[in-house]
Amino acid sequence: MRIDDVRARLDPFPQHLPPIPEPIIPQLIGPDGRASTRPPRFDGERRGAAVLILIYPDEEEDARLILTERASGGHRHAGQISLPGGAIDDSDESPVAAALREAREEIGLDPEQSGVEVIGVLPVFDVRVSGFLVYPVVALAQREPALHGDDYEVAAIFSAPLSAFLPGAPVEIVEDERDGFHLRYGGFRIGSHHVWGATAMMLGRFGAFLGSPTKP
Repeated sequence: MRIDDVRARLDPFPQHLPPIPEPIIPQLIGPDGRASTRPPRFDGERRGAAVLILIYPDEEEDARLILTERASGGHRHAGQISLPGGAIDDSDESPVAAALREAREEIGLDPEQSGVEVIGVLPVFDVRVSGFLVYPVVALAQREPALHGDDYEVAAIFSAPLSAFLPGAPVEIVEDERDGFHLRYGGFRIGSHHVWGATAMMLGRFGAFLGSPTKP
């Protein structure tokens, strides 16, 4: 997808998005082998978080976005693929401020270097399994950002073509044990990385909007 097409589709910025593509939604597999789309629920206090969907043009003016591989060890979502972001702190003035702060801390984003323009915040995403209410902040950069990861939180930084999340893009189905649950879930294959879970659902829903024939 061309960067100019992304700009056109996001003007005006969407207030509503299509449903999450069904193949991406994780299913809980019971002892009898039957699947349920009801995820395990978090019983603690809900907390706000923000992630940054940072889109930039490559040399061919095709749109790409930034993803990270979380560091291994005792971190939340260790080893998984994520958008830059994290919990909203009391000192953050807004979800936008939180997303930019987290991107600076995690991947060394300098908004001036790459000409970052925040254009809006997508509808909040309820990550029921972890108790977070996530605000996806969308930003467009004029050029590829120069990034360096925080070694404690980030194992790798990489980019993906935005077209990988549009309708019709391949979805890879996996069945595995995750956090003590037997799950079947779909995700997007980006090189050696499998983008699944909340990140895949947010990007799949965003891609469904970008790739729809008409604006809802």
